[in-house]
Amino acid sequence: MNEPLPEVPAEAIASMVARHVARAESYLALVRRHGSPLYVLDRQALRDRARRFSDAFAAAMGRPTRVYYAMKSNNCPDVAAVMVACGLGLDVSSGRELQVALDLPAESIIFSGPGKTDAELALAVGHAGRVTILIDSFSELARLEALASARGATVRAGVRLTVDPRGFWRKFGIPLADLGRFFDEADRCGHVDLRGLQFHTSWNLRPSAQTDFLGQLGRTLRALPARQVSALEFVDIGGGYWPESGEWLQTAATPAGTLRHMLSADALPDPRRWWKAGTPIEDFAAALAAAAAEHLPLEGATICLEPGRWLCNDGMHLLMRVVDRKAPDLVITDAGTNAVGWERFETDFFPVVNLTRPALAEQACDVHGCLCTPHDIWGYAYWGESIAPGDVLLVPSQGAYTYSLRQDFIKPIPPVVPLDAAE
Repeated sequence: MNEPLPEVPAEAIASMVARHVARAESYLALVRRHGSPLYVLDRQALRDRARRFSDAFAAAMGRPTRVYYAMKSNNCPDVAAVMVACGLGLDVSSGRELQVALDLPAESIIFSGPGKTDAELALAVGHAGRVTILIDSFSELARLEALASARGATVRAGVRLTVDPRGFWRKFGIPLADLGRFFDEADRCGHVDLRGLQFHTSWNLRPSAQTDFLGQLGRTLRALPARQVSALEFVDIGGGYWPESGEWLQTAATPAGTLRHMLSADALPDPRRWWKAGTPIEDFAAALAAAAAEHLPLEGATICLEPGRWLCNDGMHLLMRVVDRKAPDLVITDAGTNAVGWERFETDFFPVVNLTRPALAEQACDVHGCLCTPHDIWGYAYWGESIAPGDVLLVPSQGAYTYSLRQDFIKPIPPVVPLDAAE
C-alpha cells in the first residue's frame, strides 16, 4: 500500500500567496484596463525558468545539450515565442503546432507523437532544414520515405522508443527489442537520415523512471552493431519534469478521498491539502548526467530534453472578479473552469488570492465559477481579509495543461494579457 502523503507545508502556500500579493497593484491595473476574466502572461517568469533549466543541464551533462519546449503543455504562441527568444527549440506533436512553430519562426523543431498524417509529415518534409522528425513506427518510417522521395528531399530523423510495452504507454514508439530491425529498415531508406533516439516518461517527480530506462537503453545499444550505434548524433530523453514545488492535491485526489467519494458521492470536501514532493531541476540534471555517463556509449552525442510543464507552469495566472456572494461562505466568479478545460480544482489545489482585500489569512469559502455545472469550482477557501462582489481574485500558476485545454463551453475563453504591460 502507498505511504500516506504529507500535507502541503503551510509556509509553502503562504509564500506563494505573499509573492502575488506583492504584485497586487499590477494585477489590478490589468483588470481595470482589460476587464475580467484574464489570463496573465508572466514573460519574465518564463525567461527565468528557461535560463535555469538550460543552465542546469549544460552544467551537469559534460556533453552538448539542446532544450526543446514542449508546446502541448501551453500552446499560446506568445509562450513559445519567449522560449525561442531564450534560445530553446520547439517540440511539436501535431501539424497545427508545427505550423505555429514555423511561423514564429523557430529554427530548430522536433516533431514527435503517434499518428502523424501524411499531410503533417509532408509539412515537416517541406521544412527539412528546420525540422527533425521523431518517427513513431515502422509504417511511419515507410510513409516518410515515400513522401521525402517524392519531394527529392532528405529528412533528419530519430526514432521513439516505448518505455513500457504494457497498457496505455504502448501506443508510443517501438519496443527496444525492435531497435536493431528499425536501424536495418532505415538503412534501406535513402531519404531518411536516422540520427537519433527518443524516449519519454511522464509525471516525473523524481528522475528514477528516466535513469532506469537509460540503463535499459544502454544494454540494448551495446548489443547492436557498432556501425549502427556510431551513426547516432542525439539522444532525446524527453520531458515530464514536474516543478520542484511538487503536486498539491485536494483530498479527492488521494486513495482515501476516492474511497470516500465511492462510499458517499455527497461527502463534503475535506479542507486538508496533500503534497507529492518534487525535485530541484539541478538534482534531476545531476542524476540524469550520471546515468547517461554510465549507460550511453555515445560520448559525442547531444542530449536533448523536452520540458513543458516545468517551464510554463508559473508563467500564466488567472484573474477573475466576484460577481455574486450567495452566502457568507459561497461566491460566484465571472470565470468558469472552461478557461482551463477540465474540472481541475476538484483534485488539484492552488490558493485563491483576493487581491482587492489581501491578507495572509485563509478563509473558508466555496469559490465557484459561472458555468451551469456544479463541478465548476476554483477552490474551497480564499486568502484575504474578506470577500465581496467586485473583488478581483487570482489563481496562480495556471500555465501548464490549462490554456492548451481551454474550451468555449458556455462562456467565452479569457484573453491573454502580458503582466509586463502593467509594470
